Amino acid sequence: MLGQYVHLFGEKLVRRRPLKPREESESHVAHLNTFDLVVLGVGRILRPGVYILAGKVAKFIAGPATIICFLVAGLSTMLSGLYYAELGAQVARSGSVYFYSYVTMGQLHAFITGWNSILSLVIGTARVAKAWSYIFDRLIGNHISQVLQEAFPLHMPSFLATYADVFALGLVLLMTGILVLGVHESALVTKVSTGLSLLVLSLIILSGFMKGDLHNWQLTEQDYTLATAGSNDTSRLGPLGSGGFAPFGFEGILRGAALCFYIFFGVHIIATKGEEALTPHRSIPLGIVISLFVCFLAYFGVSAAVTLMVPYYQIHPYNPLPQAILHSWGALAGYVVAVGTLCALTSRLHSAVCRMPKLIYEMAEDGLLFRGLTRIHACAHNRVKSIMAAGILAGVMALLFNFTDLVDLMSIGTLLSYTLVAFSVLVLRYQPHQNFSKNKRTEDKTEMGPVVEESPLESAPEAGTSNPLKSLCNPISTTPTRKSGQIVCGCAFLLVLLLTILSLLLALWPSQVFSGDPGFTAGAVLLLLLIAGITAIIWRQPQNPSPLPFRVPALPVLPVLSIFVNVYLMMQLSSVIWAEFGIWNAVGFAIYFGYGIRHSLEEKRDPQPPASTSQTLHEHTPSAESS
Repeated sequence: MLGQYVHLFGEKLVRRRPLKPREESESHVAHLNTFDLVVLGVGRILRPGVYILAGKVAKFIAGPATIICFLVAGLSTMLSGLYYAELGAQVARSGSVYFYSYVTMGQLHAFITGWNSILSLVIGTARVAKAWSYIFDRLIGNHISQVLQEAFPLHMPSFLATYADVFALGLVLLMTGILVLGVHESALVTKVSTGLSLLVLSLIILSGFMKGDLHNWQLTEQDYTLATAGSNDTSRLGPLGSGGFAPFGFEGILRGAALCFYIFFGVHIIATKGEEALTPHRSIPLGIVISLFVCFLAYFGVSAAVTLMVPYYQIHPYNPLPQAILHSWGALAGYVVAVGTLCALTSRLHSAVCRMPKLIYEMAEDGLLFRGLTRIHACAHNRVKSIMAAGILAGVMALLFNFTDLVDLMSIGTLLSYTLVAFSVLVLRYQPHQNFSKNKRTEDKTEMGPVVEESPLESAPEAGTSNPLKSLCNPISTTPTRKSGQIVCGCAFLLVLLLTILSLLLALWPSQVFSGDPGFTAGAVLLLLLIAGITAIIWRQPQNPSPLPFRVPALPVLPVLSIFVNVYLMMQLSSVIWAEFGIWNAVGFAIYFGYGIRHSLEEKRDPQPPASTSQTLHEHTPSAESS
């Protein structure tokens, strides 16, 4: 009886959202070419938060090697973008990544994806409000922070801000109120925000190459001593490290890369437009790569310009770009850049507030979050409760947390999302044919081979094999069966566990591992051999031959490499951030297991969940826009 209960409970966790048939009027008309997708991607990825992030990373973490941090983060994000593209191709519908996960991987996987996407969206909003507050405060002479520090000091642990930033809270609540009144995000606002951001960043980059000094990438202890002697306030100087281009070493580059990941968050918006793209098999991967390349050039140029114009230990952590311009061109130019930055941040804040409630509403509509969040305001026709819930949560985070802590928390959520999507693609590619949806337009525009469905006869020989170990490396069937899919799923979970242990080993005891310490080195080598062996087992399993608009190359090696890089960079983040992230997910699991699993639409549709996650699904339309 207990075993049956556990089996049924486990099946509830992997129940997938069925695709319902939809009317022709609900279908999206294909109208987006590659250029449209690039514009969409750049508009979503390009973040004014880089105005502060570049200064923080350069001053305290990586120095001029910040440009390498952005390179590492950009390359890994590009791979994750390709996984998003294949996941979207599995469903061939426009929708959120949460929706794709629910349709393909199941309820628990979708909840974890959606819950951590909410974290990224909420923190992204709080972070923009915090950046606005910092830059405006510096523009008027630090009067706001001085008043708030006297009036609202926070005598709390170090992971909270030194004072309650009521100004940032007010900004978030103001934008939330505007949204409740019915002023939604518009294409014009997005274009204005992107244009202002590109203009300000271009001015910074040009200034850096015109006024910068290459010596600032070769600083020594003597330069630091002179700066200390010439400064009336030595507390404003950051640490020297070892000087030079990478003053904090390889560890600083990895730590900086882990923080820079959040700055590329949003690339999945292109992958969710497969149904609206004219040639999704070509334009979506191209759009992802080109968008990330454009944004990387902007971030690379900004970090290079700032570190060329100002010695990294003298960069202002909360106002780096206007300070760099002020240092090179004078007060007027510094004020112009500061005002332009504030305009870009204002439009970006409005866009961020508009995007938050959509995912909350979609999850509540599915029953995984509280149903009351789906309430629609009678007059404004707005998702009023989901808007207010998102706004209050973002406002509280802007009120209590430092900008750096918000960046850390958003980075760990982004890295987890990238890990989940790589895991999803790795598992799904080796499953039997699953008819998630039928996209006639895609079938017409891509070469369609015969779709091979699993036959009971195909799995019979494998199921009856006398030597189970032989089937791991030499499967009989040339197409995926239920058994081969289960083998891949089990191996993928084991891989994630081993990669996590290896990442923890390399992050906490790198010197012992690489210095030849018998215990640590032997442990790392053993883990690598196990990882290689399990990867080889997955490689030997048959892949699903069903054609897709886009397929990630080099499976299973590429997803395994991506998961390792993402998990390893997550290990670079502090224990405080892990504790905060753990609390967020503990609250999420309490909501899911206490409410969502019992009130989900799938529980009402089918109290007895299907016996296999490879069951063929029917068509369904997403209930909300892409988050």
